[in-house]
Amino acid sequence: MITPSQTAGPYWHLIDFPAWADLLRADGPNAGVTAPRITLSGRVTDGDGAPCGDAMVELWQAGADGQYEQGFHGYGRAATDADGRFRFTTIRPGPVPGRGNSLQAPHITLAVFARGLMHHVTTRAYFAGEPLNETDPVLALVPQPRRSTMLAREAAPGEWQFDIRLQGADETVFLDI
Repeated sequence: MITPSQTAGPYWHLIDFPAWADLLRADGPNAGVTAPRITLSGRVTDGDGAPCGDAMVELWQAGADGQYEQGFHGYGRAATDADGRFRFTTIRPGPVPGRGNSLQAPHITLAVFARGLMHHVTTRAYFAGEPLNETDPVLALVPQPRRSTMLAREAAPGEWQFDIRLQGADETVFLDI
């Protein structure tokens, strides 16, 4: 008997804790962290450009010093709303040490869990205009015409916009992690 492949959800409402989208909340693990505060928001859309109103976006990032889990808890989770929008309140990460003496440009890693996906997809949001983007070893592997799908754009001071397209024209570059 052949069993058709199916996704296992979405069951995001069972694991959605809206407070986790604010990494700087007063009662959270980063209370008292002093670093430039930013918001990262965007939309998750499918191949036709329709909003994915039932997706979950997870965030991982380094602290302002470029280190993971040394004074900054860089994990968050946000459900998308009916228009596919998500929003995180966090800090701008610093450059992350890479292999040898290289530096990775400041970035935020995002995983998307959504209907129709058997496994989550992972990408990075780099900051447009960041000089280290030119030498980032991961971003350098992405063909130039597609790099723009990995760049968050500053919509207003401290407010960064990063849209995620799951497939089709202008599909976001996803990493095989």
